[in-house]
Formats: sequence, C-alpha cells, structure tokens
Amino acid sequence: MKNSVRLPVCVLLLVIASPAALAQSPQYLPEGKLVSHDPRFDELVPPGSRLEVLAEGFHWTEGPVWRPDSNYVLFSDIPANTIYKWKEAEGLRIFMRPAGHSGMASPGEEVGTNGLFFDGEGRLVAADHGDRQLFRLNEPKFTKEPLAARYDGKRLNSPNDLVIARNGNIYFTDPPYGLEGLNESPAKELAFNGVYLLRPDEDPVVLDSSLTFPNGILLSPDEQTLYVAVSDGRSPILYTYDVAADGTTGNRRVFFDASAIASQGKRGAPDGLTVDVDGNIYTTGPGGVLVLSPEGEHLGSIETGQATANVTFGGADRSELYITADSYLLRIPIRATGYVPFP
Repeated sequence: MKNSVRLPVCVLLLVIASPAALAQSPQYLPEGKLVSHDPRFDELVPPGSRLEVLAEGFHWTEGPVWRPDSNYVLFSDIPANTIYKWKEAEGLRIFMRPAGHSGMASPGEEVGTNGLFFDGEGRLVAADHGDRQLFRLNEPKFTKEPLAARYDGKRLNSPNDLVIARNGNIYFTDPPYGLEGLNESPAKELAFNGVYLLRPDEDPVVLDSSLTFPNGILLSPDEQTLYVAVSDGRSPILYTYDVAADGTTGNRRVFFDASAIASQGKRGAPDGLTVDVDGNIYTTGPGGVLVLSPEGEHLGSIETGQATANVTFGGADRSELYITADSYLLRIPIRATGYVPFP
C-alpha cells in the first residue's frame, strides 16, 4: 500500500524538566550488574562497567535509535505518545508529540510509536501503535507519510518494530500490543500477528503468520539472516530465517530459547535487539540485555532489574549501548562497534 497523504503533527522541541534528564554527575542504576558466562562476554562488555541513567520517570520506553550525523538518540515513550531526544550536551527534549495516535482510531493504552529506524536518506521511519501503521517522518515540516497501514484490505494490528535493508526493503512485526484487549480486541481485523516485508512502493508481504507475539526484528550485517524475537511468556524464543535474493524468508529455526532464564523469575521477555559488526547479538530478554554469539550461545547478560524493552548502539564510534528499560533511558560502554546499514 502506497499512500501519499501527509498527516500534520504537533511538534514540541523544548527542554523539559520531567521526566528527568540527569545532566550533572553521572548516576547509575543501583540494581544493574554484569553476569558473565563466557570470557567472550568480558571482551565485549568491560568488567566493572555500570549502567548509567541518562533520563528517568517515563511510562514505558521503547525503540531507541542513534542519529549519527547529529549525535543524539531518539526513543519512544509509548503511553505518553511522545518521541524524546537525548543529546550529551543538551540533555532531554521532546522531539515529537503526538508521536502516534492522531485521533483516527480508537486506541488502547499504547498510543504512541514503538520501534524507530533511520533510512538511507536519514529520514525517520516509525512503527506507530496508535494509528496502526508504518510512517516516514518528513522533516523539517514534521509531517507523516504513511508507508503501510493495511494488509489484504484489513487494518494492521499495531506495527511494533522494524529494520531497513540497504536496498530499502523494510521488515516489520505486527503484534496486537497497541489494541485494547490484544487478540480479543474487537478492533483487530487480521486473524494473525504477522512478520512482514515491505518493498519500496509495494504492498506488504507476509513472511510468517504463525508466531504468537512477534516483536523485535533485526537483519544480520550481511543481510542474509533475519532475526525475530517472540515476546511470549510461554515461548520466549528468538528465531532466525534465511533471507532470499528477493527479500523473502524461509528455513525458520530457533536461534535462542530464553525459557530457562525466564523460569528463574527474571523480568522481561525477548523484545528489541541489535548487532555488532562481528555478528554478536544484543537482545533484551529476561533480566535485561542478553549478549549472544553469532551461533546463539549465551555469553552473559547486562542485568537491569527492569523489564527491558529495546537496545541500540550509539556514540561517536558506535561503542555505547543505549537501553530502554521500563521508565529509564540507560547507557553502558561496549568493546565492540555497532552495525548499521546506513552510517
């Protein structure tokens, strides 16, 4: 579905006092800790590193993305219908509000945007829970260009996360988290929760309609593998798929099963994820951020003590992890370089 309608949005670019940006001496998350299971974890995450609290007091943070040309991170607060901007020299600002729901549909509690990603031209693309679409933001006028809102004539559930390939293909997940009542919502038009491929100027293509709650999504640096996290407490699994030349996928297999960690009572489920240039995966899950080898071995965890939603690489040399965890925006140094398709 290609829709050229541009929707005006209200934008506020201002410094805010609450939620709080901690701009003085560094503050650290008291319950944060590193748990190493393999020497390779210590090579990636410096022993003794601490989770720095950059900002706090949000409703539910999600979708962090680093803007390399301007050196700042954007992230969503979904219930607050806001995208925030955090920059070292400036602290916290509102980047866009409302970010998602614009009054076109009856939303649940998760009315804002979720996953965010910059395309090859530096434009922000967002998974919009509230208006049940993917949109591209046209700056500086701050208008939304809808990219996908329907499949087979039916409204999408609530697009959750996305990743963009170097050729412009967009992969996204569509669970029901933005709908009141989730799968039982009377507003849910599709009988499944899908993983999709959106080629430029084409309609969405379903890649997988069998997952219970598809959530985070990621491409490997060589774009030969697609990762999809399932945030289902009964089946907290990270899957991989082979990517064909036409962008479609096949050969689904289990990459990592977080059931054993979840059984320890640690908070959270597989959600957002990112990758370094060597193919190591950093995925949120039970306990915080799990660091996995390219073969799916659990090397260790960056434990937050919070239900942790998403993670991205940032910083001038992409050697910092920015983590959205419950009401926090966090940061920790890493001895690796994050991969992005569009430097």
